[in-house]
Amino acid sequence: MNRILVDTGAWYALADRRDPDHGPVLEAFQDHREYLLTSNYILDETVTLTRFRLGWNVAHRFGEELRAGALAAVQRISPRDEEAAWAIFSKYADQSFSFTDCTSFALCERLKIRSCLAIDNDFRAYGLHCVP
Repeated sequence: MNRILVDTGAWYALADRRDPDHGPVLEAFQDHREYLLTSNYILDETVTLTRFRLGWNVAHRFGEELRAGALAAVQRISPRDEEAAWAIFSKYADQSFSFTDCTSFALCERLKIRSCLAIDNDFRAYGLHCVP
């Protein structure tokens, strides 16, 4: 099986048991755990979101697990990925892609990743297969 990129929304749903997507994300996480990876940009976005919604302690603990690779491998966004992301961001003015989303798309292209654990429609709109 190929690697699966985990996006911020999925990480957040995993961290927040009250999130409506927690159950499906937890199941997908358990089913695909050995194939999961994320990026340093997604780690940043996830820790920040978690900090403001669930508090510093939860964000710190979750960030420590992500940084240690306990939940998924963390792939750094390269300068080439950033350039590719800017090209994607510039090309898709009609979409609501964040720049972090665009770095994820560039990373997926570089690593030939076709599947994501993501709950928003941006990854589908870009043409990636999403679980759950």
